[in-house]
Amino acid sequence: MSFVADLARLVHPAPALAVIALSAALGAILAAQAGEPPLGVRVVLTTLAVAGSQILTGALNDWADRERDAVAQPHKPIPSGAVAPRAALLVAAFGVLLMVGASVPLGGVPLLLGLAASGSAAAYNLALSRTPLSVLPYLVSFGLLPLWVAAGVGVELERVAAAPLLVGPFAAAAHLANTVRDFDGDARLGSRNLAQLVGRRTAFGLAYGLATGVGLGVGAAFVLGGQAGLPVLLLGAAGLVAVAQGIAGPQRLWTGMLVAAVCWTAAWAMATG
Repeated sequence: MSFVADLARLVHPAPALAVIALSAALGAILAAQAGEPPLGVRVVLTTLAVAGSQILTGALNDWADRERDAVAQPHKPIPSGAVAPRAALLVAAFGVLLMVGASVPLGGVPLLLGLAASGSAAAYNLALSRTPLSVLPYLVSFGLLPLWVAAGVGVELERVAAAPLLVGPFAAAAHLANTVRDFDGDARLGSRNLAQLVGRRTAFGLAYGLATGVGLGVGAAFVLGGQAGLPVLLLGAAGLVAVAQGIAGPQRLWTGMLVAAVCWTAAWAMATG
């Protein structure tokens, strides 16, 4: 495997691309609804800023967990010897520079929101991921994401004020689904994250139930409010199907939630426009 491919693995490409895609989709829809180009400069810069944050988060996670991964996941880039720890820190630093560099032209509010979301993710990697507070950075970082994107593309924050309330339960579900995938390894290494605290079956059930409940609840609200046109219904249904197939197991649920996050973000933006 090439060094470039190993660096790509370092930043956790699947979840990173999902977050970048949903941010780009939300930014483009919000911009278009405001009468601005959906692929204008502000949308592009906002997407790059989110990408920088994701690069930082993934690389810092692998650096912080390098000794644990040597025991539980020796195939990962750092413990396998494919990427040096110093190189991982350089990649993380590049992510910070990209996030800040893309945010500065957008103004102070997008920069501050980006720093807060990225700082929360860094706190997870460096301190909270193996504690009962492991869900907290997910709530903070993903709760700030809609506000960050809206500020970045120049839309009033009131436009997405309710989004963090909807994102919270889904972010908690994403955290539980992710940690259930690594449940055995975390248990061997003495982790006390939220999934370990409540147990494997309960954590998986909570993740599945929260994700499904968010999709059904928000979809029902839009239908009853007359806000659900055909594109919204199709996107909502696609997200529900993606989550539903996750009943097969933690990895399938995690993958389905990444798909649902993109679908439901686009559906929400269309329905509330």
